[in-house]
Amino acid sequence: MFDLDRWTEIYQTLAKNKLRTALTAFGVFWGIFMLIIMLGAGRGLEHGIQKGMGDMATNSMFMWTQRTSMPYKGFPRGRFFNFNNEDTRAMLQQIPEISQIAPRIQGYAQDGNNNVVRNERTGAYTIQGDMPAYNIIDPVKVTKGRFLNPNDVNSNRKVAVLGKKVVADLYKADEDPINTYIRLQGVYFQVIGVFESRKNDNQAEYDNQNIIIPFTTLQKTYNYGDAVGWYSITAKKGIPVSQMEAKIKQFLMKRHDIHPEDTRAIGSWNVEKEFTKMNNLFTGIAGLIWIVGIGTLLAGVIGISNIMLVVVRERTREIGIQRAIGARPAVIIGQILSESTILTLIAGYAGLVAGVAIVELVNYLLSMSGGNTGMFANPEVDFSIAITALIVIVFCGLIAGIIPARKAIKIKPIEALRYE
Repeated sequence: MFDLDRWTEIYQTLAKNKLRTALTAFGVFWGIFMLIIMLGAGRGLEHGIQKGMGDMATNSMFMWTQRTSMPYKGFPRGRFFNFNNEDTRAMLQQIPEISQIAPRIQGYAQDGNNNVVRNERTGAYTIQGDMPAYNIIDPVKVTKGRFLNPNDVNSNRKVAVLGKKVVADLYKADEDPINTYIRLQGVYFQVIGVFESRKNDNQAEYDNQNIIIPFTTLQKTYNYGDAVGWYSITAKKGIPVSQMEAKIKQFLMKRHDIHPEDTRAIGSWNVEKEFTKMNNLFTGIAGLIWIVGIGTLLAGVIGISNIMLVVVRERTREIGIQRAIGARPAVIIGQILSESTILTLIAGYAGLVAGVAIVELVNYLLSMSGGNTGMFANPEVDFSIAITALIVIVFCGLIAGIIPARKAIKIKPIEALRYE
């Protein structure tokens, strides 16, 4: 392996025709380069979509009421109903699969008019009535102050957490909003925190214009009684969300006298199911990338194999002399395999380094731009993938040398010595 004469011979063979060697190596270089670029782009797309969903709990679901589509127990079709506080308590007591439950309700500006006042500044924003558990299920980034706590809800405190866009609209750039007061629906609320959405695109823009107050306080402020807008719920570890979802729907339909086969009365969004679909999609994309990348790499390897056949033919007399003076077939095979592997490894490693460099450069430029990258963010190549690519390179180099090596050992010394 470390025979200096062998390495010198390999170098001389590859350097004998530099243009041919370079063109042959480029096929392998391009194959591994494109594989790394596509894998990095695939990860960037995956990160972008995941970023769009923020840090939402993957074992969660959202549930809301809709109009009934079937008459039942004297109630007509098209009846509208609301969840209520008793539903929340009943679910906590009778649905053991639930880990976290966060009822939520919204307060709107009437007729599109401004509903928030702070000194001489006003604005129209969505007011969210939340429980502390909501920030576990679909968390936001609290940049100042704090989020709601159980005491805020239990005591119906008049406190508010503002989105960063609300702060930008209602406060001067150098003002600290913490412990100041804003007026919602004629009621003064103390600002206890500022938050920023963890999502991106339009959803982040929408979230950053929200004002969050305690769930119970909003019910009283807007005279909603005990109505609940919708639920955010997570399942306990090891329990499929779909199983919990079906049980909760059946439970609530019975409580609100809804036909057991009415599938439209309660709407829901199963986050776990969507994440599973998304993961399956990216698994498929990664598989396709590997197929295309390895196919491109194999095209380069075939080129190397063809060139090695040419080299074997050019060195027929040399191989014949080696066989005549007693060189074993293993020595000849090792020499050919070494040449093809070294050529493949050098070209492939160069492609790997170039591909990783391009991916890291794109990642750096995206991070330095500071803008919203939408559905593409943080492209990267895992270290394990780089190691796998190197293994693929070595394996392909061995494959490229097998056919030429077998042809070389089949050369008979007498015929080789006569070869012109």
